[in-house]
Amino acid sequence: MARGKLRIYLGAAPGVGKTYAMLSEAHRRVERGTDCVVAFVEHHDRPRTEVMLRGLEQVPRRELEHRGGVFPEMDLDAVLARRPRVALVDELAHTNVPGSRNAKRWQDVEELLAAGIDVVSTVNIQHLESLGDVVESITGVRQQETVPDEVVRRADQVELVDMSPEALRRRMAHGNIYQPDKVDAALSNYFRPGNLTALRELALLWVADRVDAHLTRYRSEHRVSRIWGSRERIVVGLTGGPEGRTLIRRAARLAEKGAGGEVLAVYIARSDGLTSASPKELALQRTLAEDLGGTFHHVVGDDIPAALLSFARGVNATQIVLGSSRRKTWQYVFGPGVGATVARESGPDLDVHIVTHDEVAKGRGLPVARGARLGRSRRVWGWITGVAGPPVLTALLSTVDLGLANDMLLFLALTVAAALLGGLLPALASAAVGSLLLNYFYTPPLHRWTIADPKNIVAIVIFVAVGAAVASVVDLAARRTHQAARLRAESEILSFLAGNVLRGETGLEELLERVRETFGMESAALLERESDVEPWTCAGRVGQGRPVERPDQADVDMPVGDHMALALTGRVLPAEDRRVLAAFAAQAAVVLDRRRLREEADRARALAEGNRIRTALLAAVSHDLRTPLAGIKAAVSSLRSEDVEWSEEDRAELLEGIEEGADRLDHLVGNLLDMSRLQTGTVTPLIREIDLDEVAPMALGGVPEGSVELDVPESLPMVEVDPGLLERAMANLVENAVKYGPPGVPVLVAASALADRVEVRVADRGPGVPDTAKDRIFEPFQRYGDAPRGAGVGLGLAVARGFAEAMGGTLNAEDTPGGGLTMVLTLRAAGTRPGALPLAEPERQVS
Repeated sequence: MARGKLRIYLGAAPGVGKTYAMLSEAHRRVERGTDCVVAFVEHHDRPRTEVMLRGLEQVPRRELEHRGGVFPEMDLDAVLARRPRVALVDELAHTNVPGSRNAKRWQDVEELLAAGIDVVSTVNIQHLESLGDVVESITGVRQQETVPDEVVRRADQVELVDMSPEALRRRMAHGNIYQPDKVDAALSNYFRPGNLTALRELALLWVADRVDAHLTRYRSEHRVSRIWGSRERIVVGLTGGPEGRTLIRRAARLAEKGAGGEVLAVYIARSDGLTSASPKELALQRTLAEDLGGTFHHVVGDDIPAALLSFARGVNATQIVLGSSRRKTWQYVFGPGVGATVARESGPDLDVHIVTHDEVAKGRGLPVARGARLGRSRRVWGWITGVAGPPVLTALLSTVDLGLANDMLLFLALTVAAALLGGLLPALASAAVGSLLLNYFYTPPLHRWTIADPKNIVAIVIFVAVGAAVASVVDLAARRTHQAARLRAESEILSFLAGNVLRGETGLEELLERVRETFGMESAALLERESDVEPWTCAGRVGQGRPVERPDQADVDMPVGDHMALALTGRVLPAEDRRVLAAFAAQAAVVLDRRRLREEADRARALAEGNRIRTALLAAVSHDLRTPLAGIKAAVSSLRSEDVEWSEEDRAELLEGIEEGADRLDHLVGNLLDMSRLQTGTVTPLIREIDLDEVAPMALGGVPEGSVELDVPESLPMVEVDPGLLERAMANLVENAVKYGPPGVPVLVAASALADRVEVRVADRGPGVPDTAKDRIFEPFQRYGDAPRGAGVGLGLAVARGFAEAMGGTLNAEDTPGGGLTMVLTLRAAGTRPGALPLAEPERQVS
């Protein structure tokens, strides 16, 4: 089924006529024979709007009760069952009454669209979710009902319903919007002229941005390369020199002269990374462009004029701002310059402004790249071969006569060797020296700087040309090799960063150290601030260089977003290194965010655990502690009553109940205190060597006589424990086993020695615990199965495990063979007691 189409009437404020325009559209469609119904339209007692509802089919509304009132809502099921071609749904941002299928009306609209029904709706600009803070700052009112921007942006049509603030206030004063008793308050508060003007501007800008996005998509889909001057877009061409700031300010002033002007600063770098731009200057220009409301772009292109024009046409720019050339007069022999070329090739639809500045004709400082890609030793040997080689070869050839052709081939071979070793300049030197020597010693007339045969002139010219060509190829190959090595290194670094992102391994300090080592810097620091007016703070720093408090104090700074920067000290990096540095900076920001999120998650986890403990503790105090207190209070009140004559048996029974309640309270409070000590980490065991059979009988004092069978051989080695903690742990284990064991079947407490440890097993024949719940029963406030509330607060096993781990032992749960649960308490053995005799059959103490 094809998805329905959504049309939205967008207004700047209530009363501009959105609903009226929607109903007018409905009448036009009905007249054309379209099946159109009113799913939900609220006329707010406005006579003109109410009149527009006449003649349109309305789907009955659904009434819902909420807090003693009855509220009408759109009956979504009825509209879906009616299946009209078009449905009118007013107030897209409306929040539905509890009990509706969806929380928001825009979600109801999504269901209608998914069912293939076209929807016409309305919404005010202040209800867009992204503008909530802006609207609140303008009007002082926080909008509670909002709709996601994406819902409105996905609409097939958005039509702006506009009205001037003066006209809207007149409509308000005439009573066409609110009831008369509300008009004065509305005009003096929300409907002030300033508020309405600001909201109108928001609506106009939002719609303009949407139109601009549609225009860009249309130009891309239809491959329109010609510039359409629908709005002023000014591209500033930057070279990285200090004049860039002057150009950006001039472009900003040009943009201010036209409504909706936009500034795009662009720096074009050569693909081989050769540049005379200052990275620090480019960073300052980026900040200036963004502060003035523009954007900064980094483009790669060897043909700078072509790349600049391609960028300008791609963004549908109308003007280009360039600075006057910094080249000296003699440098124009290399070409007309970027400004002249751009102006010549811009065409009639793109204006070019050439702006003068203080750096005009001071030299552009072009970098010298040739030879820089070869090693120092190779260049030295290249110069030796190119300058000293021809005289040596001339001396050798003076002893033999090989003919001019062979002599020229030998000199050519020497020039090629100089090119292979040192690049272009040594090869040209070799060709020049060799040609002079060939002319003087081997070309008739000999020993004169003239050439008699024109054929020899051609030969010498070819000789020089071949030497220069070979040298150029070698120089180009050296540069490409350097590029390949550099790109390989960059790919390895980026692969390393990508791996860290996926694995989440590298910490902030380790990453900063990697940055410092990779670029050979003295120090690296990640700086951040909360806002533009706040001071910079250091989130992390490595190295021994001078401390950096602000990005502009560093030799290299790489912005990360609006309020974060990676600052390096030691040297100025070339432009080609900034690509990798940008990746490092982005990764540093990710690592910092990940670390903070982890810390927040840990704090949230600790708070959640604390809240869970407190909630369970309150539940325990509210019920499990109150129950024995209530029993004690009732028994004491009964004993003190003078209206009843109690027999001795009754008095003894009441006193026994008081004693049992007090014991139960003592047990519960003891467990609560023990768990509190474990949670706060204040349990400090006093470890000493003791016999297990001295502690085990004392742990059985809280259970009925005959309910436990004790099997602790005297031959067991001593254990290293805190006797008090061990007694409490064993007592909790035994009481838990007796509680869940069947009546009449004693619980077995058996101990045995295994290697360097002693195991105490508390086995019952109760219902047992599934494997999936064996770890959960050791958590605080856990009761297994349908244990009654009066059975305890669920701390016994948690306290027992906490005490066991505090003593260096372990506590785990296993199945009892034949059914039931066995608690296995493992303790560290202190060694065999001197003089202990092995028993043929261990004695059993029955309690």
